[in-house]
Amino acid sequence: MRFLSILTAIVVGIALYAIVFERDRVLAIAGKPPEDAQAAGMPEATPEAPTSIAGDMTQAELVSVVVLDSVADLVETSVVLRGQTQADREIEVKSQISGLVISPPLQKGTFVEAGTVLCEIDPGTRPAQLAEAEARLAEAQISNTAASKLAEGGFASETRAVGAKATLQSAQAAVEAANTEIDRLKITAPFAGLLESDTAELGSLMQAGAHCATVIQLNPIKIVAYLPETMVDAVKLDAMAQARLSTGREVTGRVTFIARSADPQTRTFRVEVSVENDDLSIRDGLTANIAIAADGVKAHLIPASALTLNDHGTMGVRVVGDDDVVQFYPVRIERDTLEGVIITGVPDTAAIITVGQEYVTEGVRVKIGKRGSNA
Repeated sequence: MRFLSILTAIVVGIALYAIVFERDRVLAIAGKPPEDAQAAGMPEATPEAPTSIAGDMTQAELVSVVVLDSVADLVETSVVLRGQTQADREIEVKSQISGLVISPPLQKGTFVEAGTVLCEIDPGTRPAQLAEAEARLAEAQISNTAASKLAEGGFASETRAVGAKATLQSAQAAVEAANTEIDRLKITAPFAGLLESDTAELGSLMQAGAHCATVIQLNPIKIVAYLPETMVDAVKLDAMAQARLSTGREVTGRVTFIARSADPQTRTFRVEVSVENDDLSIRDGLTANIAIAADGVKAHLIPASALTLNDHGTMGVRVVGDDDVVQFYPVRIERDTLEGVIITGVPDTAAIITVGQEYVTEGVRVKIGKRGSNA
């Protein structure tokens, strides 16, 4: 222990001697000029400063990015909606008179032609009422003829002739009413279609306004959806449309109706697409995803990875503009494809950053390391 203490004292003494008496030599060995040289105003040796390229940023400090020299091309666009299938026509057939049903019921799902008898009602006393009305009509015709001749010869008053004519017209109306009642005994299908319900049961009592059957027409079938008010001008009548049903089936048709008045609650406009359904295989009420063709727009095809967000959370792309300065453009995705995404909102010709866009912000200069092209 005593030896170590003596050794430490010797080292400290040597260090103090070098600092106090040999300071200039120590500074020279360390690469610094002597204090008297600094006092005389001699400049210190400094490394060569790099050349500045963009203000305070140097060439080494600029971020290197990869850009895609993109040229906008005209692409077809579509309005995508969600809707459902709907029968082209649907009606609930009802009775206009009272009576017992004397026809056997037709089963739901049966296809019926226009004019097919759905329900037939027992005529009851209606034929007798028709016969009575026809007899009164014959009597009224004879009376009217006699009254007219007597009035012409001056043997009867004009009042009597007018009364006879009124009686004749009343008898004619009674005959027509009786014939109408008999015509209403048979309730027929107003158009060709499918029975959505069984017809009235044999022997049931049917009152005026009672349900006989429900008939729907499925060919053609409608696909109904609702357009937002911001997109209503993009869809035109007779435009082509394609739909994928919930069953996986794809069908095509044309736009046949666009509402002129918006729904007061949703502020949307009803649109209908008519689709051929010859085999009646498309059912009423199926969910459908619809794409309606719209006018083409100029758009860019870029990799999906090129999309980014700005500080406000807006989706867009960063573009290298004049003097290699970065600019941000909000975009709208028109379509997603296997090759990439089709976007609008960017100038027709643009150098879109595809690699490095997350490391730069709007207004800074960048160094283009690699260029690609989709022209």
